[in-house]
Amino acid sequence: MEEAAIEYRPKEEIKRFQEERLREALRYLRLRSPFYQRMFDTHGIDVERIRHLEDLRQIPFTDKQDLQQYNRDFLCVADERIIDYITTSGTLGDPVTFAMTDADLKRLAYNEKISFRCAGTQPGDIVQLMTTLDKRFMAGLAYFLGLRELGAGIIRVGNGIPELQWDTIRRIRPNTIMCVPSFILHIIKYAEEHGIDYRRSSVKKIVCIGENLREQDFSLNLLGQRIREKWEVALYSTYASTEMATTFTECEYGCGGHHHPELIICELIDENGRVLEDGSIGELVVTTLGVEGMPLLRFRTGDLVCMHTAPCRCGRTSMRISPLMGRTNHMIKFKGTTLYPPAIFDVLDHTPYIENYVVEVNGDINGNDNVCVCVGLRHSPDADVVKDLKDRFRARIRVAPEIRVCPTGEIRKINFPDMSRKPVKFIDNRKK
Repeated sequence: MEEAAIEYRPKEEIKRFQEERLREALRYLRLRSPFYQRMFDTHGIDVERIRHLEDLRQIPFTDKQDLQQYNRDFLCVADERIIDYITTSGTLGDPVTFAMTDADLKRLAYNEKISFRCAGTQPGDIVQLMTTLDKRFMAGLAYFLGLRELGAGIIRVGNGIPELQWDTIRRIRPNTIMCVPSFILHIIKYAEEHGIDYRRSSVKKIVCIGENLREQDFSLNLLGQRIREKWEVALYSTYASTEMATTFTECEYGCGGHHHPELIICELIDENGRVLEDGSIGELVVTTLGVEGMPLLRFRTGDLVCMHTAPCRCGRTSMRISPLMGRTNHMIKFKGTTLYPPAIFDVLDHTPYIENYVVEVNGDINGNDNVCVCVGLRHSPDADVVKDLKDRFRARIRVAPEIRVCPTGEIRKINFPDMSRKPVKFIDNRKK
């Protein structure tokens, strides 16, 4: 894929460009996608009549439950053309599988190449990846492919292990690191406790994933402020998801993640599914462009954002995405991973010694989500309960919440309060 300058073109030209790509995408889905063929037939949709972005409103939404229930029907190519399999968390418990062709991996590399370039990364820079490339995770692979395409040096350290992170920084001297921002505070703390002069290290820039660094006015939030107070480095936020296979990355001016019009079409909707005007807060809906394996049409991300359409000082005229403002359906962002309560419930429901449970979500002083699972035991297993449960969570959803063992009677009172008609298994204590 050749790098396009479409992000810098007049808005009318961007719209015409996207409408051409949309028509190509719709014809592809009509020809190859069992799921969308069925949708078009059921709703009497003639894709040749969908010619403008506004015409998308004639098409029903796709959501994560569709991906869960009809996963194979989204596949548009033969199995032998699949190069890489990826999973993301699902609303019904089991992970959702995404299949990617060679062309999809090249698209993914292109996406990250221009995203890293937006964040000021240049050929010859050295980037330390504090993200995993395994566990069927898309992000680490995407970063590796994009940096390789860009011509930057890459150090694949993975997440965690502050000692190894600092040893790598000392040995190879990267100028950029990429990680979940709350982990930055952990490596700073480790450096302070072990006499490492991190402020004089080679690191000058941090590209952050999975958690907000900024408020809606683009000032640094509490987490961003705490990092900046400790370490005078350039901070860049990104926003992405597996389903989009596209990244919105800040430029040097830090005023929202830049949209790549050649890769994705974006809409905002209200809680009733009505398309909102620019400047409103709504749920982000995306249509992927140029995806071969499992393209998506009007997919509801569940993320609440605002679109900013004024030209950026960097010269880009394409839309910018605000920091994530909230979540629909109790979406949880925990340690850089997007979770839904049913995925947590599923782990607990399949644990034989669990009698009952309640899941609580709280916000910490940095504005992040913390998850605590309180469990009552049917019987005491031979293994250590906390360790066993954390292992089960990591195996299914990659991250492990805090575990507390409580009397079953105490949890039962929470599950069945007097004034509730339904069992209460999820308590959201975050500020709305």
